[in-house]
Amino acid sequence: MKKLLLGLCCLASFGIAYGSENQTVTFKDKQAVYKGPEEFFTGDVQVKAMTDTNDTTNYGTAYVTFAPRARSAWHTHPAGQTLIVVSGKAWTQEWNGKKTEVKAGDIIWCPTGVKHWHGASPDGEMTHLTITGVKDGKNVEWLEKVTDEQYLAD
Repeated sequence: MKKLLLGLCCLASFGIAYGSENQTVTFKDKQAVYKGPEEFFTGDVQVKAMTDTNDTTNYGTAYVTFAPRARSAWHTHPAGQTLIVVSGKAWTQEWNGKKTEVKAGDIIWCPTGVKHWHGASPDGEMTHLTITGVKDGKNVEWLEKVTDEQYLAD
């Protein structure tokens, strides 16, 4: 598993994505960074898109950085999502489940159709690498925002 994580991190740091016939290089200083839309996130969230689907892949990747207390809205994924926490401390929770704290190096698998949220803890920034599956051209179904009460509940 460490070799897989190291390989993913190396790919990300060099900005390499694979095309259908030739290798494509996207240098890290050319990768777009945008603010996570307020309708889907609470707090300051920065998304650095790395790869998108193409003729040979059915997933996209991005680094997502959450400021303290920032979080996603409740959502599901039609083809699942893997999150690799690369720095800080994350919180994640399934609908009607307990909140779980994860740290740098921990990996979260979000199965197909499971309602959940994820974000930073109140005391520090958190970044995770997302590997999100795509089915029928869609990678996420956004739902209602996570309230402060839900976020802070045990």
